[in-house]
Amino acid sequence: MENHFVVSARKYRPATFDTVVGQEHITTTLKNAITNNQLAQAFLFCGPRGVGKTTCARILAKTINCTQRTADCEPCNECDSCTTFNNNTSFNIYEMDAASNSSVDDIRALVDQVRIPPQGSKYKVYIIDEVHMLSANAFNAFLKTLEEPPPYAIFILATTEKHKIIPTILSRCQIFDFKRIRVADIATHLKYIASKEGISYDEQGLHIIAQKADGALRDALSIFDQTSSFTNQNITYQNVIENLNILDYDYYFKMMDAIAHFSISDTLLLYHDVMTKGFDGHQFVVGLSEHIRNLMVCKDASTITLLEVVEVVGAKYKSQAEGFSGILLLRYLGILNDCDTNYKQARNQRLHVELALMRMAYLSAPKTEDADKKKIADHKVNLIVPTLEEEQAPAPPPIITVMPSSDTLPKPGASGSLKLGSWSGIKESITPVKNEENENIIMEVHEPSILTPEKAKEIFSLFLKHLSDNGKNAAHFILSRSHCSWDDEKSELKIVIPSDYFQHDEIINYKLDILAFVKKTSLQHISLSLIQGDKIHQEDQKIFTGRDKLEFMLEQNSQIKNLMERLGLDLMY
Repeated sequence: MENHFVVSARKYRPATFDTVVGQEHITTTLKNAITNNQLAQAFLFCGPRGVGKTTCARILAKTINCTQRTADCEPCNECDSCTTFNNNTSFNIYEMDAASNSSVDDIRALVDQVRIPPQGSKYKVYIIDEVHMLSANAFNAFLKTLEEPPPYAIFILATTEKHKIIPTILSRCQIFDFKRIRVADIATHLKYIASKEGISYDEQGLHIIAQKADGALRDALSIFDQTSSFTNQNITYQNVIENLNILDYDYYFKMMDAIAHFSISDTLLLYHDVMTKGFDGHQFVVGLSEHIRNLMVCKDASTITLLEVVEVVGAKYKSQAEGFSGILLLRYLGILNDCDTNYKQARNQRLHVELALMRMAYLSAPKTEDADKKKIADHKVNLIVPTLEEEQAPAPPPIITVMPSSDTLPKPGASGSLKLGSWSGIKESITPVKNEENENIIMEVHEPSILTPEKAKEIFSLFLKHLSDNGKNAAHFILSRSHCSWDDEKSELKIVIPSDYFQHDEIINYKLDILAFVKKTSLQHISLSLIQGDKIHQEDQKIFTGRDKLEFMLEQNSQIKNLMERLGLDLMY
């Protein structure tokens, strides 16, 4: 007769508390409750799938009815109660799947059975699996019996979704939270089963199966059966990753080596190889994030225990982690997190991942590449300023002056006075922009000098010429009528604009231009004030009549003068 194959999850299902994997906090409590005769009449076992909730419920039901329990409170498997339980013929243990028996009629039938006392045993145990699937009416029908059951009745409820159970049920149960099983515990259990079945294996392959199970032992046993069939009873690391379609560790190690050596070409070629093998880009991003997380774990001896890999792979992680600083790994994780978040929305998903890899590589660039590295990593251009050590050096550094386009400067309504003095002030207040003609940042270096009233007027005249040369005629016209003065006591540059020509919204855009132009030649603390003409003393003003204005217009525009001469016109104002 042909032998019937039994899957490992059933064949090696724990039959005693001691054989339950990874739930010692639950089994110890239950054994003590049985020993001390302090059993509750309702238990709620909750936790993720495949961690032993129903198994522990069955062991508890079997143990409390065993007539010859062992010294460590385990069932004997020899008495009549244990025998009938093992043969699935026990009349005192009733199992119900609430997913398929969720109506109020099903619960009423169960309540009717509760009235019948146990036969040949002390307790009658009711195990209700997936109890969260019961309807609201079914829960209400169950409440009274659950609150005041007969002394021989014990209810064990199991669920993966505790939050769906009504509070009135929760308050009537002792709640046991099952946890996900650790990778090491699953791998150890798989070794035991492989030894019993005569299956050859390597530890790294079993660890991959344990990691893939994500804390569920039942899932791990299903994968174990599948892999052993695929590999013909020879479970190796390569066979496991091929069968489960998992990307090899080596790709992540090679990718981080390429990033560490600022080799963009190697990163792109490695990612191309990954895509050629049929792996999803999102899967690669998640795997690389997990790899960098493991490198972060290796940076501190106290967190190495969080590294759930075999010893050989753990040594490789520790070795590679020495080549990266903690802050750099954190920046890598930030880039990959953004890539993971936006992957689904990206139209060109391959380029989306490649861009993230290139940004990571540029973060590892040599110091001479710091400027480009920061542009790529932060998606913005920042002013390059001296380091703290350079700023504190005895000799003052040359001043870097940025002359941005007026279109990018502060909008109307900004403060009328802007102060800059130290390098930190320049860093905070001036953001370089692209020049309209060649899109390059204009940066000039000058030797510092002391600002005087004559020097201030000279620089202001050069600034007016700069405006004229660049076609800023409106600003040139207004500022050319202004009066520039330097207050040495207050270190303040004052520009007084006549009231007739004062246009705040137009001139305010040129404040940084003026300040940057003046700042090229001085290291002094400078403030800039734009003052409307009617705010100065009357004796400093010149009153223009209407005729003066017309004469000025004729001087500025020869075509008007020629027209007047041809028509024989004269000024009548």
